[in-house]
Amino acid sequence: MAAKLKKGDKVVVLSGKDKGKEGTITSVDPKAGKAVVDGVNMAVRHTRQSQQSQGGRLPKALPIDLSNLAFVDANGKPTRVGFKTEGDKKVRYAKTTGDVIDA
Repeated sequence: MAAKLKKGDKVVVLSGKDKGKEGTITSVDPKAGKAVVDGVNMAVRHTRQSQQSQGGRLPKALPIDLSNLAFVDANGKPTRVGFKTEGDKKVRYAKTTGDVIDA
């Protein structure tokens, strides 16, 4: 299946403890159906000090399920993503406005 949400997309969280928060996707795991969004689903990881890093309590963004994310359209509202063909190219578009996401 084609990816409806990709790295670099601005998304909003639909459910969970971070409901309503917005962020940018930093990585996507299509096999697991999860994505990492900066500033969302944060957890504290305790790391030991080494010669390269300081160590201590470091906040880290954990993966969140793709079904709990929605693309943010040009108006700043959450929208679903669809596919259509323009010419001979398959493009993603926002279902609320009909605008093409990636040209």
